[in-house]
Amino acid sequence: MSSENTLLTAEDVARIIKVSIRTVRRWVATGQIEIVEIGKQDYRITREALNRFIQERQKRRGDAN
Repeated sequence: MSSENTLLTAEDVARIIKVSIRTVRRWVATGQIEIVEIGKQDYRITREALNRFIQERQKRRGDAN
């Protein structure tokens, strides 16, 4: 599995980008971060989806300045 396809938990993502787990879950609930469903109630976030999310946020912050 390539690093882009690595599956991350909400906890992993929170630790990587230094936000609360609650914030990550809110982003997931509002569709801001793409998820891969694992079963009926669980999910993971690919490294690629996380990278895309980070780039989009940086781009929006740049546009706001």
